[in-house]
Amino acid sequence: MKNRFAVTACRFHAKHKNKLLIMGWFWNNLKNDNKLYVLLDKKRLRVDIEERDMFMSELRSKDGKLITKQYYLWVDLPKDWKAAKKLRVINDYGTKRDVSCMLTIDRLKRIEGKLPKYIDKGIVTESGFSISGWYIDTDHVKIGFYDMDGKQYPVTMVSKRRSDVLRLYPEVEEEDVVGFTASYKGEVPKKVRVHLQSDSKKTDYVMPLRMSALEKKGAGLKKGFEKAKGYYHQYGAGSTIKKILGKITKRDNISYREWYKAQTPSKAALAEQKRKKFSYMPKISIVVPLYKTPENYLKEMIESVKEQTYSNWELCLSDGSGSDSPIKNLLKTYEKEDKRIKVVYHNKSLHISDNTNAALEISTGDYIAFADHDDLLAQNALYECVSELNKDQNIEILYTDEDKVDMKGKEHFMPHFKTDFNIDMLRSANYICHLFIVKREIYEKAGMLNHEFDGAQDYDFVLRCVEQTDNIRHIPKILYHWRAHKNSTAENPESKKYAFRAGAKAIQAHYDRTGIQAEVKMTPYDGLYRTRYILKDSPLVSVVIPNKDHTEDLDKCIRSLEEKNKYTNIEYIIVENNSTDPETFVYYEKLESKYPKAKVVKWDKEGFNYPLINNFGVEHANGDYILFLNNDTEILVEDCIEEMMGYCMREDVGAVGARLYYEDNTIQHAGVIVGLGGIAGHAFVGYDQDDPGYFRRIVTAQDYSAVTAACMLVKRKVFEEVGGFDEKFAVAFNDVDFCLKIRKAGYLIVYTPYAELKHYESKSRGYEDTDEKVRRFNSEIELFSKRWADFLEKGDPYYSPNLTLDKNDFSINVHMR
Repeated sequence: MKNRFAVTACRFHAKHKNKLLIMGWFWNNLKNDNKLYVLLDKKRLRVDIEERDMFMSELRSKDGKLITKQYYLWVDLPKDWKAAKKLRVINDYGTKRDVSCMLTIDRLKRIEGKLPKYIDKGIVTESGFSISGWYIDTDHVKIGFYDMDGKQYPVTMVSKRRSDVLRLYPEVEEEDVVGFTASYKGEVPKKVRVHLQSDSKKTDYVMPLRMSALEKKGAGLKKGFEKAKGYYHQYGAGSTIKKILGKITKRDNISYREWYKAQTPSKAALAEQKRKKFSYMPKISIVVPLYKTPENYLKEMIESVKEQTYSNWELCLSDGSGSDSPIKNLLKTYEKEDKRIKVVYHNKSLHISDNTNAALEISTGDYIAFADHDDLLAQNALYECVSELNKDQNIEILYTDEDKVDMKGKEHFMPHFKTDFNIDMLRSANYICHLFIVKREIYEKAGMLNHEFDGAQDYDFVLRCVEQTDNIRHIPKILYHWRAHKNSTAENPESKKYAFRAGAKAIQAHYDRTGIQAEVKMTPYDGLYRTRYILKDSPLVSVVIPNKDHTEDLDKCIRSLEEKNKYTNIEYIIVENNSTDPETFVYYEKLESKYPKAKVVKWDKEGFNYPLINNFGVEHANGDYILFLNNDTEILVEDCIEEMMGYCMREDVGAVGARLYYEDNTIQHAGVIVGLGGIAGHAFVGYDQDDPGYFRRIVTAQDYSAVTAACMLVKRKVFEEVGGFDEKFAVAFNDVDFCLKIRKAGYLIVYTPYAELKHYESKSRGYEDTDEKVRRFNSEIELFSKRWADFLEKGDPYYSPNLTLDKNDFSINVHMR
């Protein structure tokens, strides 16, 4: 059987000028008996072959085999290599021999002459331009930014760690990789030439910043060609054609501008909405506080209400501008034109809460909607809300997705595709924001806005409302447009620090009202808060760790629990799983002798079955809380267990997960999205450690449908209530299945970013790279798909249907068009 070698990249060593690196993979995944050698013309060269795990690969060969290994060929070139004509990579597999790759010497010379670098992107900002990228600095590299006439631009450079580049250049040190963002304030040229020069090399990259439509098209075609070429080398012609067709038909990617245009109802659809007569036609009072609002913004806001396709509304305006109000005459005009518009005037200036309360006092609607004085409602906003109420009249709170709109009210950007109701996310940030609609009875129970929380008065009000009901519905549609201002908390956080302090007070007041002992702290991210739960006691936590050999990993894990962790009431249940190295058992004896809290129990059944091994560990555990922990993890923060316990001790929580990093400090786990990749996948895999993620979800405590059991804290009574892990999921999706059973039983699954660990990539099990493992993996996919078919059909409530399930980067779902 042919086991071809696919070459994916070729470059020179970053430090040794006569050493070449050729990278690729085998169709059968492993090299096996194949022989690879490199010829320079007819001369055979010395080659060191290195096998590496392919980082987070989902690559499959032509026959469907999962590719998990890649091979690095380090080739020593002779000093006179430039006198040759060509270089070939030969793959010898028995009676067959392939030329896997052929490079001319001219091509190699061009590769040699380039500095290792990449310019990621260039953007025009409000005040100038910004260009980001990276380069390898092993040869005194200097970088400059010029226009096409040679004028140099004095830029401000901000460095950034690039762990992704370190993976690509294993021969360099971290300090050799220079990630950067260069910013310039001033007039923006059409193109910027990025010039890099070292002691021996120089290279230029031209970044277009202001292009004509024709230039944009040409640049896009060139970029697409380069991507297609790289895709072909990895996946072959058939898959590449499918990929290109996806691009042509715009099924692979889409801008928000295009998506928004496609999602906006047509004139015919809007006309049909206007004709619609619902069986339930509640009046909706739209409450808006005004304060010296610019007339053009005020007109646009009012017109966006008047254009609503649902007609049973009233617009309740409170003009808190004072006796010299500049908008009084305009408001009088609108009052005369439409009886549904009601205004209350004031002789003195009012603070935001009092101003909003005045508008609330003149409202008569069954439901109250809140809007800001310069924002816009989508034409179908109220229609969609009433449509939802007609499906379920028990709904008492509704909220929708939103985006930003520019000062002219034309360009839409920064869409916020939210989760369904997420109490722990709400206790971390006011993600609900706009559009927020509440039933009158709930508003009356919650009370009016409190000026004590001015700056975050809406946050306080939302928290008080959700305390009164569980009948909360999220409408995953962009129905509210938040006008972007330089002085708003969204655009210029420094201008409203008091608002963020008020937000912390609002959450603290919420905890105090609900009897939850917790302390709220502000974080480095404005508007994002951290809750520290006050532990009433310290119940026993049983740490269950399966292990097979790999005592170095296990020892690192145990030492982190002993030396870094400050939660002391714990025991260690090490589940020995068919180790073969005699030194492993010597280590176990030393472990139990050194740590009386450690106990090794023997699982002597053959084969790897993660659920059964962990269930067996729980049988030998004494704690009321079980911490499932992989043997290749390492705790990084001293309050890791305390942080998880704070959430897990709540009555409404069943399990808690942590933030896990790969060895290179990129994200391995920040929550699980059910449906991602077809079944389930980790959010934000591969993101930098300091990247907050989509709307800061990496660094936000929140509810998810599932978390990884590589580090998962569970109440023992909940574990027993749902029957533990299911042995049918021997390797894959057992933790996701377990979490969904917990959710079905009525408990929350919480992810906390403040419990941080390293996870050294599941070394103890390996990849699904044999036919038997692939068959088992596929059977578990089939079982999961059948068991949770309804869940998969409805979609993960903690992940928007407007976001893609093909990638883990929270990009737009192109299939929603």
